[in-house]
Amino acid sequence: MSGPSLEQFSYDNKIVKYFGVATIAWGLVGMLVGLIVAIQLFLPEANLGNPYTTFGRIRPLHTNAVIFAFVGNAIFAGIYYSMPRLLKAPMWNKNLSWFHFWGWQLIILLAAITLPLGITTSKEYAELEWPIDILIAVVWVAFGANMIGTLLTRREKHMYVAIWFYLASFVTVAVLHIFNSLALPVSFLKSYSAYAGVQDALVQWWYGHNAVAFFLTTPFLGLMYYYLPKAANRPVYSYKLSIVHFWSLIFLYIWAGPHHLLYTALPEWAQVLGVIFSVMLIAPSWGGMVNGLLTLRGAWDKVRVDPVLKFMVVAVTAYGMATFEGPMLSLKNVNAIAHYTDWIVGHVHIGGLGWNGFFTFAMLYWLWPKMWRTNLYSTKLATTHFWLGTIGIIFYALPLYVSALTQSLMLKEFTEAGRLAYPNFIETVIQIVPMYILRALGGLLYLTGAFLLVYNMIMTAKQGKFVAEEADEAPALAPHVEEKGEFWHRAWERKPVFFTLLATVAILIGGIIEIIPTILVKSNVPTITSVQPYTPLELQGRDLYISHGCVGCHSQMIRPFRSETERYGEYSKAGEYVYDRPFLWGSKRSGPDLHRVGGKYPDSWHYHHMMDPTSMSPGSLMPAYDWMSTNIMDHSSLPDKISTLRSLGVPYPEGYEAQAQADLYVQADGIVKNLKSAGIEVVPDSEIVALIAYLQRLGTDIKKTTASNP
Repeated sequence: MSGPSLEQFSYDNKIVKYFGVATIAWGLVGMLVGLIVAIQLFLPEANLGNPYTTFGRIRPLHTNAVIFAFVGNAIFAGIYYSMPRLLKAPMWNKNLSWFHFWGWQLIILLAAITLPLGITTSKEYAELEWPIDILIAVVWVAFGANMIGTLLTRREKHMYVAIWFYLASFVTVAVLHIFNSLALPVSFLKSYSAYAGVQDALVQWWYGHNAVAFFLTTPFLGLMYYYLPKAANRPVYSYKLSIVHFWSLIFLYIWAGPHHLLYTALPEWAQVLGVIFSVMLIAPSWGGMVNGLLTLRGAWDKVRVDPVLKFMVVAVTAYGMATFEGPMLSLKNVNAIAHYTDWIVGHVHIGGLGWNGFFTFAMLYWLWPKMWRTNLYSTKLATTHFWLGTIGIIFYALPLYVSALTQSLMLKEFTEAGRLAYPNFIETVIQIVPMYILRALGGLLYLTGAFLLVYNMIMTAKQGKFVAEEADEAPALAPHVEEKGEFWHRAWERKPVFFTLLATVAILIGGIIEIIPTILVKSNVPTITSVQPYTPLELQGRDLYISHGCVGCHSQMIRPFRSETERYGEYSKAGEYVYDRPFLWGSKRSGPDLHRVGGKYPDSWHYHHMMDPTSMSPGSLMPAYDWMSTNIMDHSSLPDKISTLRSLGVPYPEGYEAQAQADLYVQADGIVKNLKSAGIEVVPDSEIVALIAYLQRLGTDIKKTTASNP
């Protein structure tokens, strides 16, 4: 008897090529901006003296460009190539594919415009304002619909392991993005978070940690399960290990966000949950690493000569290192040393440069010859790229570990007399400047390697002929017949909708248990009666502070350590943040914590510090913000801000909008008078006046105690 008839179809390589080119182009942009950011840490003048290129403005531009532009486009290129081949079916809808491509590039372009202009929500990895957030959701749903449609029209009965990770990534990122981005618009480019203070912090790091998990990790694990066996020409080491690895990873990862908030005002129960599940994450994470590396059994001789496998081996190893280090950093005794230091930056870049960057390079080196039906132009150039990148990662990460330990230990050191050994924060910064220079050198080496990749890709394409539509054939999907004794997971793999629902339930459990109690249980966010809403001028100053990205260097969270309460004052309480939308606890300290800075210095000190930081803090690496003395603030949106915040529960009196501007100028005139008495002339509408008002408010809502600090 003859077998089933074969159906003819083709794979669309053109969409893969476009996403691949976008990956390379945006990667160069993101890395170049990152290098400029790194240089500004020891040479603040590199901002060229304007507000649009300061560290606070372009650091989120760098993170968004690398995460969503470079890595994001790489994910889509990898999926649009692998998924049709695994399912023996072209992508369901070409129009959706191209809508996805151009929509995603538009989102990136809008980010590149708005972030340098200071249009930001200030939420890490989620800085884009509400219209762009809506566009992200629409484009992401189009991507998911295309995947689901392809699954429903497939010719291959079972879903291969890579597709499990693609599906889980789509569902989880959609849930995370929508819930974290909930906000009430004030205007077309301004909104206030639906959450405040402690709630906002927990939701943000539930999102932030899992954006790393389900955008930078699970999609790349899916890519690993396809491209690593292909490049090595070996089967995946263990199918059963991939099952355990997948389900345990997506279930456990979603719980771990609170480890970013240890020793803060977050409820203790949430911190404990974060620690427990973070430590448990070692097992499934290393399950993926082991499955990847052991797939190379019998192919290690190829690693010596094949640059694709070289990149992949280091990528998977970097994944293993980062996913061991992450749980270790979530232990409270380690976190006490590492948090708010460059250790976290180094940790993130081991994953970003090693895992995401190197695997992306490997995938591109593998894909280009396949789509152009030729050989890679230069194996030697690719190998040189590998070594430049590897040395670059070492030069980047190791100095940051040294920097972190140096600064943390200096900040915690006391003299025999019981006083802080280094009471001035700037003393610690000066010591780590050489580490920042080495870090920038590492970034330069990594970027140089990326330029070699560009040349190699161009020359590979020139010597080959691009295949836009790659023909294939396969029998139609036969009606399923129940197999006696069929392995339970094999049965799930032929039910894509059911499988997706199971993955959704797995990731929702942890989110629901952590988020809902924090929102509903009032005792988790204790109120302090003396805490009042921001005055109109303070509100304007806070929005200006957010716009300039000051939270990128300064935290507003004093932890209950003796070293911090001695240096900054009374430790921070949850109830102090009930009107903070968004929260501004920060994740890194390039400068001192500011939560108790209010009333510590006269208005003139803040003025001089912003005009020339070194005049108040010799050796400071903060750039000058001298334009703030002449830039005039537009207060026309103030009534809408007051109205929006009242709708969110801030107790501004009804009709206060009409009085707000008058109150603003009363407070502004007081600051102008104080500055004039110090010989400084400014107008009440200048940006510096609003910023001073906000800084002088910080931490003054509760009575400070110095006799006994916990």
